[in-house]
Amino acid sequence: MDCPTEHGAMKIDSRTVEATFRGMALRYDAEFLACDVCGLEVEDLALAAENQRALSDAYRKIAGLLTGREIVEERKRLGWSQDELAKAIKVGVASVKRWERGQIQTPVMDRALRAAFDSMRNNCDFHTGNRLLSLGRIKLVLMNLGNLLGRDLLGGRANRLLYPAKYLWYADMLSFRETGHSMTGATYAALPHGPRINNYAELIELIRQADETEEEPLTEHEGRILHRIAMAFPTYKAVYDASHREDAWRFKRIGMLIPYSDAHTSTTI
Repeated sequence: MDCPTEHGAMKIDSRTVEATFRGMALRYDAEFLACDVCGLEVEDLALAAENQRALSDAYRKIAGLLTGREIVEERKRLGWSQDELAKAIKVGVASVKRWERGQIQTPVMDRALRAAFDSMRNNCDFHTGNRLLSLGRIKLVLMNLGNLLGRDLLGGRANRLLYPAKYLWYADMLSFRETGHSMTGATYAALPHGPRINNYAELIELIRQADETEEEPLTEHEGRILHRIAMAFPTYKAVYDASHREDAWRFKRIGMLIPYSDAHTSTTI
């Protein structure tokens, strides 16, 4: 490109730029077309796109989000196309393309990307959510949820775990979506009254008899997930109705297993 003031051809020059973006002070390397005579700096469309990507990646690094370059590199390392990654996290391929070009993903979608990458790296078991089944941890999760909700999820109206199973399903699915691991290792099926633990009838009494004190305690992040669930579904009706609106259950034939890969389709929380 020639200098607009007729000083001849401009050359590409690079420098470190300081900017404030979304309230954060950032430094990133940018390239410009510069005139050696008058010092004018301009961007063409290609340089503007690259500089915007550099700005967004600088922000993403500070915000703890995957950068566009990291998304591309991890996707290619796993042998995924953009379309395959999009299908893994249940978004349109246009979203993946935008993130890789520089658009900043939300924290929720960043967690979905990381979970998908972790699942592939760890040879994910989509039926247990990368955790061995632990009846004691099922009991521990239900006890903690019960404390938050102010009700006994292991007795009374919950004696067949019809409603508690919905809370447990959300806990496991959200944990897998955000961390790459379920909380309990439970396997779920699409049954007439919504998502429930597979073979739940055989497990109910074993869950009640399990010793939750011998189990791995809940992490701080798992505790936050349970708190969000309790806030979103303060009543049995709320969690029952919500679970019946989830595509992971609505589009399954009765008896089909619900894989943890469906965690990314949840629209309720």
